[in-house]
Amino acid sequence: MIVLTTNSKAQEKPLQWDLTTCIRYALDNNIQIQKSKISLEVSTITSKQAKAQLFPNLSASINQNVTNYPTLVSGGTSTSYSGSYGISSSMTLFNGGKTQMNIRQQKLEEEASQFDVQEAEKNIEMSILQTYLQILYANEAVTINRSTLAVSEYQQTRGESLLKAGSISKADLAQLESQNSSDKYQLVVAENSLSSMKLELKQLLELTSGDEFNIVIPELNEINILNPLPNLQSIYSTSLTVMPQLKSSRLDLQIAGLEINKAKTGYLPKISLNASVGTGHLSGTGYNLSEQLQDRWNEGIAVSVSIPIFTNRETRSTVEKARLSEKTTKLDLQVAEKTLLQEIESAYQDASSAQSQYVAAAEKVKALQTSYNLIEQQFNLGLKNTLELLTEKNNLLAAQQSMLQAKYLSIMNTQMLNLYQDLPLEIK
Repeated sequence: MIVLTTNSKAQEKPLQWDLTTCIRYALDNNIQIQKSKISLEVSTITSKQAKAQLFPNLSASINQNVTNYPTLVSGGTSTSYSGSYGISSSMTLFNGGKTQMNIRQQKLEEEASQFDVQEAEKNIEMSILQTYLQILYANEAVTINRSTLAVSEYQQTRGESLLKAGSISKADLAQLESQNSSDKYQLVVAENSLSSMKLELKQLLELTSGDEFNIVIPELNEINILNPLPNLQSIYSTSLTVMPQLKSSRLDLQIAGLEINKAKTGYLPKISLNASVGTGHLSGTGYNLSEQLQDRWNEGIAVSVSIPIFTNRETRSTVEKARLSEKTTKLDLQVAEKTLLQEIESAYQDASSAQSQYVAAAEKVKALQTSYNLIEQQFNLGLKNTLELLTEKNNLLAAQQSMLQAKYLSIMNTQMLNLYQDLPLEIK
């Protein structure tokens, strides 16, 4: 009962979803990861099969034959019945070490499958990180647009009062009404974007439409945004040792070397041992079944040697192809290392650039907010026209959007750099 209760709790879905919870749940439930784990199990079975080739096999055979002679010269018909029974075994004594190399190769492929699982986990972590941060971005964008709409509604109401007082014209009020409508539309767009991002994250988590999904919205500060970046070369050096795709590529290179050695065994002789025991019986001999089984009992043992002399260039071609495959694998490893460097450099540059942009955008927002507040006061006193007010308001909104974008680009790329170093992804 305790075990069943524990398993039941393990399958319960969280009530609140922060980044850590999303990642943990996805690692247990994502279909792509589960498929990778199944491939790992297949590799494990194949490794066991390769090891079993070191031992002799054993098989039994039973044959029953009925033969009819309908035109027998001596007249009449004759039907004979015979049977044979045997057990045989064979074992490879020498094949140039090919069996041992197969075992080593399958073990390496099993390890590569483990790294494939890790790579699938890294990919889902990266996808969840990006989608989760897009949700935070969209949620904050909704907040900004909702606040902007509230200001627009107030300004429209204020404009109606100023129109009655004769302080502004109908054209000015129309501009305020148009701005209010535009801000309503932008809010709807932002809310739809938030809903779409939440749906995308639910799909990554393999959740159904009926599952409750409450995203935790953390309070982010400048520590999250302006976290100092480590040295680029240090990040790359670490990633070369921890990223699973590179570990897998290095194993592929070892496997390619084994393929060459396996191909070379085609030049060597092969020695195998065979052993068998058997008996049989035949009708019409005048002996009973027991006597025949005893008399026909036989035992055999044989050693066979196969020496390749001329194989129509088959072995040589196999060796040459294996060597070319090894060269390709080396190039694949170089490409993987180069691609990783490009990804890290891009993330590092984006993180550094986003941090600088955030600092500049924050200063700009502060200045524009002060300017907008002054112009709004002057507008209420009739000292500024509607165009000046709306221009300053839109400038402030654009600056807020730029700061928001820089903020989440900085956080996302900083977290991606952590992922390349095999560090945990956390946003608190």
